[in-house]
This record gives sequence, C-alpha cells and structure tokens, in this order.
Amino acid sequence: MNGHVLAQLLALLGTAVAVLAGFRALRLPAVLGYLLVGLLVGPHGLGWLPDTELTRTLAELGVVFLLFTVGLEFSLPELLAQSRATAVLGALQILVTAALGAAVAVAFGLPWGVAAVLGGAVAMSSTAIVVRQLGEHLELGTRHGRAAVAVLLLQDLATLPFLVLASRLGGAGTAAGADLVQALAVAPLVVAGLYLGGRWVAQPFLAWVGGRGSGELFMLAAILVVIAAAGLAGQAGLSAPLGAFVAGMVLGETEFRHQVEEDIRPFRDVLLGLFFATIGMLVDPRAVLAHAGPVLALAAALVAGKGLLVLLLGRLVGQEWGVALRTGLCLAHAGEFGLLLVSQVIGRGALSPAAGQVLLGGIVLSMAAAPVLVHYNGVLARRLGFLGYARALRAREEGVAAEARGLEGHVVIAGYGRIGQNVVRLLEEDDIPCLALDLDPGRVREAREAGDRVVYGDATREGILRAAGIARARLLVVSFADDAAALRTVEHARRLAPEMPIVVRTRDDRHLEALLAAGATEVLPEGLETSLMIGAQVLLLLGVPDSEVTRRIAAVRADDYRLLRRFFHGHDADEPGRGAYLARLHAVPLPARAWAVGRTIEELGLERLGVELIAVRRGGIKVPAPALDTRLREGDVLILGGEPEALERAESRILQG
Repeated sequence: MNGHVLAQLLALLGTAVAVLAGFRALRLPAVLGYLLVGLLVGPHGLGWLPDTELTRTLAELGVVFLLFTVGLEFSLPELLAQSRATAVLGALQILVTAALGAAVAVAFGLPWGVAAVLGGAVAMSSTAIVVRQLGEHLELGTRHGRAAVAVLLLQDLATLPFLVLASRLGGAGTAAGADLVQALAVAPLVVAGLYLGGRWVAQPFLAWVGGRGSGELFMLAAILVVIAAAGLAGQAGLSAPLGAFVAGMVLGETEFRHQVEEDIRPFRDVLLGLFFATIGMLVDPRAVLAHAGPVLALAAALVAGKGLLVLLLGRLVGQEWGVALRTGLCLAHAGEFGLLLVSQVIGRGALSPAAGQVLLGGIVLSMAAAPVLVHYNGVLARRLGFLGYARALRAREEGVAAEARGLEGHVVIAGYGRIGQNVVRLLEEDDIPCLALDLDPGRVREAREAGDRVVYGDATREGILRAAGIARARLLVVSFADDAAALRTVEHARRLAPEMPIVVRTRDDRHLEALLAAGATEVLPEGLETSLMIGAQVLLLLGVPDSEVTRRIAAVRADDYRLLRRFFHGHDADEPGRGAYLARLHAVPLPARAWAVGRTIEELGLERLGVELIAVRRGGIKVPAPALDTRLREGDVLILGGEPEALERAESRILQG
C-alpha cells in the first residue's frame, strides 16, 4: 500500500476514534462528531486528508446505504395508520418550510432550481438526533414524541423528489424545464420497475441464498441487491439513493428485514460516517467566521422559524399548545438530509463558495443545538406557560382527581387497550374498584358511555398518577405496549407509593431487568408467558400432576423466566420477535486443537465474559450446569447462554485462548 495513502488513512481513523470517543462520553450525536472529524482532517483544517474523487464516491455509497436502511424501516401500512392530523402536520411542515426557504433563496438571487432544493434542505430535520434523544429520555411513546417521529418519517420520504431535482441541476444552478419534466415522468416508472423487480427477483434470490446456510454469502447477496438497485436508478438518470430506498422498502416487507439490516449496518455506519466527514471537509472555519453574522442568523432562523411554524401548524391540526410546542422544539433544526441536498448543490457548482459556507455553517450550528432543544423540550414548554401548557396540565390532573375522588384501595390501570380492559373485567367480578387511564380520546369516550371508569390521562406523568390516587391505591397494572412509557410510569409510581405492588405487561424480555430495577413487582413478558402456558398445558395432557405443574410454573416465574429467555436464533419467518431478544443460546464444539481442550471449566473464565455455561454435551449425553472442576475433552459441545457480543468473545477464548 502507498505510504502516503496509509498515513492519510491512519490520520482519519485515529482522529475519528478520538473524537467519537469524546462525543460518546459526552452523550453527543455521532453525526456532529463525524462533521468535526472532517473539519479537522480536511483541506480547511489540518490538511491531512484531501477532498478526492475516491473519498466522495465512498461517501456517496454511505448515502446509498442510509437510504436503503430508511427503506427497510419504512412501512406503508404504518404510514397510513398515522392519524390524519399527524399526516397533515407533516405534509404542511414540509411544503410550507420548503416554500418559505425557496422564496428566501430566490430573494437572494439564486436560480429557482437551486432555491427549490435549498428549500427542501431546510425543511428536513435530523432523524438520527431526534430519535436517539427521545429514546434516551423515554419520550418516543409520548404524544409529542409520536408526532415528531411521524413527521420525520414523512421528511425522509420527501427527500427523494428533492434528490431527483438536485441531480438535474446544471452548473448555473438552473434545471431545464423539459429535462426536469422528463425526470419527473420517468421517476414513477423507474420506481415501479424497481419495486416489481425487488418483489419478483430480489426476494426469491435472497430466499435462495438464505437457504444455503452461509451468513457470509447472505451478506454479500444483500450488498449486491443494494448496489444493483442504486446502479439501475443511476443508469435511468435518477438519484442512486432513490433506487436503494425502493430496494429497502421491498425487503422491509419480508422475513429477511432484520438479517439484512444487521448485515448492512457495519458498512452503512462506516460509509455514512465518511459521508458526514466529507461534509465537514467542505466547511472552511475561516470562511464561516468571516461570515459569522449570516451563519448565526441562518441558524437562528432555522431554530426559531421551524419551531414556531410547527407550533402553529400543530395548533391548526388540533394539537394542544403544549404538545405542539414540544413537537416544534424537537423539529426546530436542520438535518443530515439537508446537508446531503446542500452538498449536492455545492458539488454541481451551483452555489458560490461564500453562500455554500453560510449554508453549511448555519445547518451544522442548528444541528448542534438540536440535542439541547430535544433534551429540554419539556422544561422549555413549562417555562413558556403563557401558552397554556401548564394550565392545560393542571386542568387534566383536576379531571383525573375528580374521577378518583372517594376511591380507596382501588386498582389503577395504566393503558385501557385489550389487556387493560380484560383486567378490569376480572376485577369487576370480585367488585374490586378500579380506575383506568388512557390516551385514546375515542376509546375513552366510548368506554365512559358504556359505564367504565376510565379517564383521559397520561400515566407517564407523575401529576396524573398522583391525581389518580396512586398513593392510596391497592395495586397498579401497567398494560402499555410501549416499554419506554411503562418504565417511566413504574419509576413515577414507585416514588409516589413505595410499598404498592406493580404488575407490568411487556412484549418481550428486553426490558425485564430495567422494569424490575425501576420497582415493578411482577413483569409478565407476553412471549414468555405464552411459552409457559403452552408448556404447562402440554405437561397436564401428558399426565403430570396439577400440583407439580403449578410448582414448576411458579419456579420459572420466580427465576425471572431465566429458563425460557435464551434460545437458538435462526432465520425462520415464524420467529417474528427474534430481533428483539438479546439473550440467546450458542453451541460451541471443541475440535482437537481448541484451547479449552484439557482445561477445566473454571479456567475458561466464562462468567467474567458475561456468558453462562448452560450445559456440556459429551458422548450424546447432555450434562446441565457441570461442576467447575470438570475437565473438557475433544468432541465436547459447550452450550452457552448470553448476548451476541459476549458469546463471540467467549467462543474466541474457548477455541483460541
């Protein structure tokens, strides 16, 4: 390898490791870290890495993989299932912001083609930053969280036509009318062709490859599908990422979705990091400082303008002041797709260097403010109480308190879906009073008309739980499908009622320990409970006494379902939740030259690696939990339990030492 190229690679990787480690320690988004890396090592920084054609090509591949994973996560039924108000909010936000941005660009003398693309750029927000911040603060299941994520999904989808327009810009920043009309006419045909090709060719191809049983072959086939779809779209004169998006959308509807996503993720993350680094390389700190006024003005306009616009549009579609304000704060910035569109315009020479630096600087600065705005969206909404947010919260708490007045020793039901309603039916048979909280206005209205004691209220809010009389309640049942919301509810309830039993329903076992640590008395994972009930029925049908079956079920529950929480993962379509379970089983055969042969189980140090030895199979006999002084032999099979990374480390130690 050329020594100069090797030095550049080492400089890039070393800087990236150092910067991203610091950003991770500070809990800052990796996107901003990669931008800083590009700024530091690029031609305007330390000059360690030039802006070459090869670098740009690799960065474009990162965008291709990004759009592919967006397509994997895109669900048309899920999009159609969004409330009409949320869909209208997202569509209006994109259209109005893009129109205003384009109008400002035209006012500054830019051609209409460039202005339209830049309008689309400022309309986008950062999906990566918002989703991560909302997830860390357990707000994805809140009303403003759901609204923000739905708008982000529409924004990601709306990027595609702007990419088509950007690909048609000429050097002067104009787009020929006939050329653009042709592109817009061809685009639906190309998308339809790619979609049908994915259904008729890519899906059967991956099914055939998956049947070969080779993970490496499947990964290569997945990459081939991504690159082929991007290449076909590019050959048709459209944006390559558009083809990758369609391919992802097709495969996202199949049983291969999770496996493809896992295989593609390493390539996507590295190449996407390189893309953001190349964006950082475009930023000239000296030019940004020289135009500090316009850069700050643009960043302030993005934050204030988009935040205010989403607030007003949210009110227009019927959101409460507080929800609309918090949604606006979450979306009040530009995002990675905005950077992508701006870089496309700059790459085509359609912007002057000064204008390009102002745009890049303003977008990056607004993205730097995004984590703070999302983190403190609740605090800011309460401080801006003149908008009625605090007053509305107090009114809702008073309504819940009025419903709970006179209740003592009752059961509070958080979530009045199917499970919550079934629990209430059982309680009613024993005349046990209960009060249910739910956030679906239609369901609350219909249930109240039927005589059920249910009230509109967010159980993840401490004030609502207090108003529901949680301190004098006998028990709390949390039946949310959203584990993050359930965790917040448990934390608040435990503070208000330290001794009260709390029963929580969860979809799987991913959050079982977190819910127990937060104070849940019993956590019932749906999948594990189903397995337990089927197993119990099988034992009864085989003649095992009722008392023995009851004892064994109680033992499994008392051990936090440990017996059931690990299983051998495969690629079968009948394991819809397989990607949700971290703990798994893994069998490691010992060949003659394995490091572990001749050593005792204690010498392996598996516990220090976070792995449990479930059993050892020797000569066709499986020995559960063998003694630590058991010496291993050639041909033994070690059955391990743990999370994927820990299992990889353990297997490496067992085989290689």
